[in-house]
Amino acid sequence: MSFADKYEAVIGLEVHAQLATASKLFCGDSTAFGAAPNTHVSAITLGHPGTLPMTNKKAVEYAIKMGLACHCEIERYNYFARKNYFYPDLPKGYQVSQHTTPICKGGYVMIKTETGNRDIQLNRIHLEEDAGKSIHDIEEDYTCVDYNRAGTPLIEIVTEPDLHTADEAYQYVTEVRRLVRWLGICDGNMEEGSLRCDANVSVRLKGETKLGTKVEVKNLNSIRNVKRAIEYEITRMINLLEKGERIIQQTRSFDASTDTTFAIRDKEEANDYRYFPEPDLSPFHLSESFIQNIQEAQPALPYELQEKYKVAGLSEYDAAQLCTEKEISDYYNKVIKHTTHYKAAANWINGPLRQHVNDAKITFDQLQLSPLQLVALIQMVEDGKVNFSVASQRILPVLIGNEELTPLEVATEMNLLQTSNSSEIENWIDEVIKNMPDKVTEYKRGKKGLIGLFVGEVKKRSKGKADPKAVTDLLQQKLNA
Repeated sequence: MSFADKYEAVIGLEVHAQLATASKLFCGDSTAFGAAPNTHVSAITLGHPGTLPMTNKKAVEYAIKMGLACHCEIERYNYFARKNYFYPDLPKGYQVSQHTTPICKGGYVMIKTETGNRDIQLNRIHLEEDAGKSIHDIEEDYTCVDYNRAGTPLIEIVTEPDLHTADEAYQYVTEVRRLVRWLGICDGNMEEGSLRCDANVSVRLKGETKLGTKVEVKNLNSIRNVKRAIEYEITRMINLLEKGERIIQQTRSFDASTDTTFAIRDKEEANDYRYFPEPDLSPFHLSESFIQNIQEAQPALPYELQEKYKVAGLSEYDAAQLCTEKEISDYYNKVIKHTTHYKAAANWINGPLRQHVNDAKITFDQLQLSPLQLVALIQMVEDGKVNFSVASQRILPVLIGNEELTPLEVATEMNLLQTSNSSEIENWIDEVIKNMPDKVTEYKRGKKGLIGLFVGEVKKRSKGKADPKAVTDLLQQKLNA
């Protein structure tokens, strides 16, 4: 029996998403990334005595947006609490968070697995402020501290212990990142720390209902590292149990250079934090109309749009590709307002346009090709005025960045419009047949697959202007005569 058949992993994830507000959770200090150290701080960020924090309304809205997208119950009566612990990068000596009243309760995030869709159950989503950042590689003998990040609003999205494989964790964090970007509440940039993940991992014998001793792996800064760290921990813990050794509850960190984790401290229990209500912040009540207004402004979510696109005739794959980013879906929706060629529009967006966007390192909302230009280009191909190859390789590059031009103008100027003139096509075909006597003989002897070669040669001679269908029909007539 393999260990995989004998043991089951139980995983809970805590994802911290930095909210994309202009100012911090309790004061007006900027949240912009990349400023010189300790320039986005004030007396409130630094927790000076006598300062009075005030709650950022936009951060509350963003937390509710995520809660609604995750099917959570929104808590109407909220207050903040002090979470007491000391690290050098925590300027107040405590963190302001939510404890007994998270703003969002329950809910789930749907992920796709090899066996189908699965709803990962959430425990809560709560608001809190971020800490600063300790930097260990500037001074040889000292640790430097940058408080710019301190006080930045976060939501912490906490699952139940409801995941069982590293791959499920990978899919879950991928979906959470897509959701926060889709809603516009976080840029999801794990490299800059705007999205961070902690993983709680335990293992138990299959069939057991009691959870095993858990280990928390902190501050995983890429989705790939989430998967690798969990895979390592599962293997490490199973090996300990197989050798009859005890698993110690502790906090660990991940070393991406060796794909291993290492202990950094014994794990604190919740009561070690000595939570109590934040005395400088009054509770806040959410009215029904406030929540309703946020709900009405919510965009259609990815899974809703995927179903809509499939109803319109797109494949599962095409629909999923259009919904990887909201900017792509928004662009597609603008295009199909003006055409019923839904599949062709998807092919263009998932193909040449996505390639251009990736190569240019931009997003679809920065694409300098108007939806109406794409609609006209699609229609030209559908009408047989140009083929897809000419349209994508020669016309499209001219259109991008020149939104005043039409595809027809470009095709006419470049002499690219296809011709169905039989006499003109016949001349090209006669030249090809004359220059390829050996292939003609092979074709007549039964190698009918060579028809594609002849069509390609005519295409070259015509510089893409010959209508492929007319070419094929006329070639077959001549070769089969």
